[in-house]
Amino acid sequence: MTVITFIGAGSTVFTKNLTGDMLQRPSLAQAEIRLMDIDPKRLEESEIVVGKMAKSLGSAATIKTYTDQKRALDGADFVVVSFQIGGYEPCTVTDFEVPKNYGLRQTIADTLGIGGIMRGLRTVPHLWSICEDMMQLCPQAIMLQYVNPMAINTWAIGAKYPSIRQVGLCHSVQGTAEELARDLDIPIGEIRYRSAGINHMAYFLQFEHRQPDGSYRDLYPTLKQGYAEGRLPRFSNHSDRCPNKVRYEMMSRLGYFVTESSEHFAEYVPYFIKRDRPDLIEKFGIPLDEYPKRCVEQVANWQAQAERYRKAETIEVKPSREYASEIVNSVVTGEPSVIYGNIRNLGYIPQLPEGAAVEVPVLVDGTGLHPTVVRDIPPQLTALMRTNINVQELTVEALLREDPQYIYHAAMMDPHTAAELDLDQIWSLVDELLAAHDGWLPDFARIQTRRAS
Repeated sequence: MTVITFIGAGSTVFTKNLTGDMLQRPSLAQAEIRLMDIDPKRLEESEIVVGKMAKSLGSAATIKTYTDQKRALDGADFVVVSFQIGGYEPCTVTDFEVPKNYGLRQTIADTLGIGGIMRGLRTVPHLWSICEDMMQLCPQAIMLQYVNPMAINTWAIGAKYPSIRQVGLCHSVQGTAEELARDLDIPIGEIRYRSAGINHMAYFLQFEHRQPDGSYRDLYPTLKQGYAEGRLPRFSNHSDRCPNKVRYEMMSRLGYFVTESSEHFAEYVPYFIKRDRPDLIEKFGIPLDEYPKRCVEQVANWQAQAERYRKAETIEVKPSREYASEIVNSVVTGEPSVIYGNIRNLGYIPQLPEGAAVEVPVLVDGTGLHPTVVRDIPPQLTALMRTNINVQELTVEALLREDPQYIYHAAMMDPHTAAELDLDQIWSLVDELLAAHDGWLPDFARIQTRRAS
C-alpha cells in the first residue's frame, strides 16, 4: 500500500487538486492518503472534500487526518508539502505594507525581493522540522515540495538535509507553454519544448511546432514578430490586470521566453517597477499589490465553495496541471515520465553555483528522480539568474549560520530593492520587517532577541 502524506493539507483547494489527480490513478486505488494540518477546521474541510472525491470516483483509497506531524509522517512513501507560515494575515500583509512606507512596491512578494526573503526566513525552519521527522520516520520517502519561496526552500533543504529525496514543484513551465500555445492558436499537443534555469526564471531553450511531415518548426520567430507587430500577447493570466507584456518585452531583449508570469517577473528585475516612472507601470500593465488582492478573493471564494462541498453528495474531479500524481505513479509503477523539477544543483547546470536550486527536466521512474544536465543556456540568461541566486544564497546563509547580517546583505543584493532604496533605507526596512514579524521568525533573526542579549 502506498502512503501519501500531505503536510499543510488545510490548503484545501491545492489539496483538492493534487488528491483529485492521485485518486484518478489506477496505481493509487488502494493508497492511504494522510491529511495533516494544525488548523482543525481547515483539516475537516479537506477531509470532506477528499472523501467525497474518492466516493465520486469509486476509489478504495483510505483517507486519514492528523494534527500531529510525526504520526502523519510515520512510514510515509511520499510527503507533499504545501503550507504558508504566517498566512495572509498578518505576515503577507506585513510583507507588502512595511516596504510600501519606503516607496518599495511589489506584486507577489513570495519568491524574491524583500517579501521573498522574509517568507524564506519564516518557512525554512518548518521545512527543516519536517526533514528531521522524515529522517527518523520515513527516510526513503520522496518530498514533493510546493512551498514558496521555492528556490530558497529547495537550496536550504539540500544544504542541511542532503539525504532527503526532494523535488520542488511548480506549474510555471507547463502553464506558460499552454499560454504561448493559446497566443499562437496552436494545440499544446503539437508543441515540443525544453526549458531550464531556476524556479520562476527558467527559459524555453526550444519552443517548436510539430509539422505534418513530423519535423519541427522553431516558434521563436513567430513570437518575436507577433510582439514587434503588436499582435501578441493575446492571452491574459488574470483578467486585465496581467497582460503579460513584461515577458514578451524581456524576450525581445534577451531572445528567450521566461517561464514565470509577468506579474512575478516584474519584481525579479530592476527594469519595470519604479516609483518615479508610473508610465512603466501603465505601459506594461504591472499589477502592484496583486497577491493581497488574490488572497482576499480566494478567501471569499473558498468560503462559498466550502459550504457547497459540505452539502454536495459528490464532487466533480477534474485533472490539474500539477506533476505530483505523475511522479507518484512513475515511482510506484516504474512507468517513466519526465517532469520539470527544482533540484539541488550537483552539476546539472554547470554555469550556476553548486548547491543552488535549479529547475531542469527530471526523469522519474521506479528508482526515483533523475535530473538531466543542461549545458547550453545562453550567458545572458545565466547572468540574470545569478542576480536572483545571490539573494537566495544569502538568505540560506543567514539560516544555516544563524547570522542576521546575511539578511541585510540579501536585501542589499536584491535587484528591485537595490534599484529603489539606498543602503540606509534598506537597513532600516529590514529592521522594521524583522520587528514586525516578531514571533514568526527563528530566534537569531528577531530584533527583540538580539537587543535583549
